[in-house]
Amino acid sequence: MTKKKIVVAMSGGVDSTTVAAMLKREGHEVIGITMQLLDYTDAEGGCCSFDHVVDARRTSEQIGIPHYVVNFTDEFKEYVLTDYVSQYESGKTPIPCIPCNQFVKFDLLLKRALELGADYLATGHYARIEEENSIYTLRKAHDESKDQTYFLYTLGQHELSKLMFPLGDLTKVQVRELAREFKLRPAEKPDSTGVCFAPTGNYRDYLKARSEFKESEGEIVNTEGEVLGTHKGVFSYTVGQRRGLGIATGKPMYVTRIEPGDNRVVVGDDNVLYRDKLIAKNLSWVDNSYNTNKISATLKVNAKIRYRHSASEATVTMRSHTDAVVEFTDRQRAITPGQAIVFYQGEEVLGGGSIDRVI
Repeated sequence: MTKKKIVVAMSGGVDSTTVAAMLKREGHEVIGITMQLLDYTDAEGGCCSFDHVVDARRTSEQIGIPHYVVNFTDEFKEYVLTDYVSQYESGKTPIPCIPCNQFVKFDLLLKRALELGADYLATGHYARIEEENSIYTLRKAHDESKDQTYFLYTLGQHELSKLMFPLGDLTKVQVRELAREFKLRPAEKPDSTGVCFAPTGNYRDYLKARSEFKESEGEIVNTEGEVLGTHKGVFSYTVGQRRGLGIATGKPMYVTRIEPGDNRVVVGDDNVLYRDKLIAKNLSWVDNSYNTNKISATLKVNAKIRYRHSASEATVTMRSHTDAVVEFTDRQRAITPGQAIVFYQGEEVLGGGSIDRVI
């Protein structure tokens, strides 16, 4: 590749820092940018904290590239935090990384990078982009244990044409080895985990601290409707949950359904969790022609219903350009409304959507 101007989204972690060092070594003009997504007093210890900004700035100086901070706090609240609260209030289990990627990182930040005259925005995601005949495809990372395409299914042709994922061909071990070779400060820094905007790492604490969020006591019932106990808010439960139910039945019980309209949590045996059909909404396709030419009635895919879950054979039947019925060949355990369902064919990501409900 000829010399390019590349903005690197730098979180202060080992992945994005290594990306910046790799691109600088290849001779590109590299600029580091860190997003401020929260008031730093609200992000102590999380990957949105001020410490991570300091790490990004120091490593940028070490690499020898300029570094800037862009403030997207208002946009992050609008697109991510507000949605997060409302999803839990509606009995769903959201994934904040997906709207953050869709509306903040790969929209607002990408636009900012292009305004700076950059040819590309590069990140430390483990995924691959391939291009043939001006058509871009999103593919799984070679290190499948680190593959992050599940969180990237909303990327379309425009975004992929302007993005770089330099770590897609590497393993995490290789990335850390490169970081040590570059003598980067974050080489041994542990990976960030949990919800970045929850200071304690506990999403329940975050929700309870929101003034707009209201706790409301309701019933915990079995699948026959028998009341087994009470809860203080459906937001504390997710489909498949076993621990922390606060009920004693003499046998393992799992959350099988959440009914926010009735403020009720339904529990049952493990076998009740296995279902084979769901409604997906807000569908997004990497190749927009899937909305028209490639989907007439049904599409055979391998689908993932959560990040740490194996893809399984399924049939997608479109109900509209944005909604579909997805039916699995084999029943899946604990299909959870609010989680993403992502469609694959081999290593290629076709697209995905949000799980609305099980049918």
